[in-house]
Amino acid sequence: MQYHSTRNSKFSVDSAQAVLAGLAPDGGLYVPENLPKIDVAACLQENTLQMAARIIGALLPDIGDMETLVNRAYRGKFQTEELTPTVDTGKFTVLELFRGPTSAFKDVALCMLPQLLTAARKVKGMEEDVLILTATSGDTGKAALAGFADVPGVKICVFYPDGGVSAVQRAQMVTQEGKNVAVCAVHGNFDDAQTGVKNIFAAAENGRLPAGNRLRLSTANSINIGRLAPQITYYFKAYADLLRRGQIQMGDTVNFCVPTGNFGDILAGWLAKKLGLPVGKLICASNANNVLTDFIQTGTYDRRRPLHKTLSPSMDILVSSNLERLLYFLSGDTALVAQLMQQLNTEGSYTVPEALKAAIAEEFWAGCCDDAGAKATIAKVFKEQNYLCDTHTATAWAVAEDYVSQTGDDRPMVVLSTASAYKFPGSVLSALESVTGDDEFAQMDRLAELTGWPIPQNLEGLQQKKELHTGVIEKDAMLQFVMGL
Repeated sequence: MQYHSTRNSKFSVDSAQAVLAGLAPDGGLYVPENLPKIDVAACLQENTLQMAARIIGALLPDIGDMETLVNRAYRGKFQTEELTPTVDTGKFTVLELFRGPTSAFKDVALCMLPQLLTAARKVKGMEEDVLILTATSGDTGKAALAGFADVPGVKICVFYPDGGVSAVQRAQMVTQEGKNVAVCAVHGNFDDAQTGVKNIFAAAENGRLPAGNRLRLSTANSINIGRLAPQITYYFKAYADLLRRGQIQMGDTVNFCVPTGNFGDILAGWLAKKLGLPVGKLICASNANNVLTDFIQTGTYDRRRPLHKTLSPSMDILVSSNLERLLYFLSGDTALVAQLMQQLNTEGSYTVPEALKAAIAEEFWAGCCDDAGAKATIAKVFKEQNYLCDTHTATAWAVAEDYVSQTGDDRPMVVLSTASAYKFPGSVLSALESVTGDDEFAQMDRLAELTGWPIPQNLEGLQQKKELHTGVIEKDAMLQFVMGL
């Protein structure tokens, strides 16, 4: 299957090369020339691993035996063989995406990406080592580090905003073991780190670092199609669960509400719909950094605003990279996408044509919820549904309620839960009772005592682990840091 850049269809590669490269040479994102056909009815009868093999294999057919790769990626690494169980709370269905090895939704993709990358290297006969270069707002970093640690032929470097992730998220990253891993904080915010990574790619020569360095660059962010494709599976899985429980009949449409930062997770839902899954409305939930809410409602994307530090840091993003793919898919116009991305880069904003705005509004609805609303939602959901959710999930829950209230749409609603409450214990605990002190690990213990919800095994004892990566650099020094690996 051929993929090409969102900005120029002449930059065309097969699916294996698209995974290896991550970004197209012109800075665009790889998209398939045509979406494959999926036997949806057959897919929904399969178990989760079979679903994953079918869907990922259809999107990335040039890589190899997908059934074997899927089993290597997932088996024995998640709390359940379902990977992403659903919970009927009595109001909304919660799709739990945090049952993997790092307690965040990124595990679904980042357990799979190392398998895809190493298989693609073999298919393409690549002898050079690959450097996975990633910026993280909190969850991608640890999930990528865990997935790629000590994978032969691969190195990984993760940058995160200094002070811009929770103490638990930071501890997960800076204690990561592995001979091939590097982690570094950057003075600035996530957008600074993400821009720095993109600038390193722009400085590369034919995908290689300058000055004769033989490392071949790739990325674990959702700008890599190998990261995005596995996320489609859990939309099918959620729909299949509703079918099995008799909550829907085959063909009924289901709405999904997604806490959204970089737009990859919700784009996976849209791709599931394009592959034939009966998806209704995709509801984009933002925190106080509501650039996506404003865009979907007005057609103008404007990043010229302060970036707020919130209780849901994985959504503290003003440049949502994966939105570029949606602009291409709905317009089919690479020249338009290139023009819009240039305007965003040079002017800080762009406005889409009216027809494209209408096409987006047909598929998506958007709302936002501030920190106070998220905390109130955590308390309410725990009291009324006896369900403990983190700040990101609470944001989505609140926006889902707003959607139903404002539209009257009573179709089944699935709320994506993207992280364990124990990734943000201070914020969650403070929603349930008064909190003193800044020790998130003590707060984790108190949250477990108060709610009876167990602490995930991968987070227990984290405070006692040795910190191995403590560097902090200026954003302009990121290339120099990478060159020293």
